[in-house]
Amino acid sequence: QVQLVESGGGLVQTGASLTLSCAASGLTFTQFAMGWFRQAPGKERELVAAVSLSGIIDTYADSVKGRFFISRDNAKNTIYLQMNSLKPEDTAVYYCVADRRQDTNIISPEYWGQGTQVTVSS
Repeated sequence: QVQLVESGGGLVQTGASLTLSCAASGLTFTQFAMGWFRQAPGKERELVAAVSLSGIIDTYADSVKGRFFISRDNAKNTIYLQMNSLKPEDTAVYYCVADRRQDTNIISPEYWGQGTQVTVSS
């Protein structure tokens, strides 16, 4: 049974930093591209960041480029999302995802975590 368990969400002020973690189990981690989606109230889910199998390639939504950084530790079956200079518009539920692919173009992830809430107050 595949499990993706997120942690690290919370309530922060504008300009703060936060790091999300996602621990994966039940899958061969190095066969999956990993990423983070988010969904804000009233909006569609969007891919925020994704990282390739080896961690060499990472991609970001334009709205977070230069502020968010994704990484993975294949020895720990874990990915991270370092979020800096947070803005109120970053408020959303953040979902860890896994997709069996070579690149980072994750469109319909094979697996989803349960989500973690990030709230940025102004």
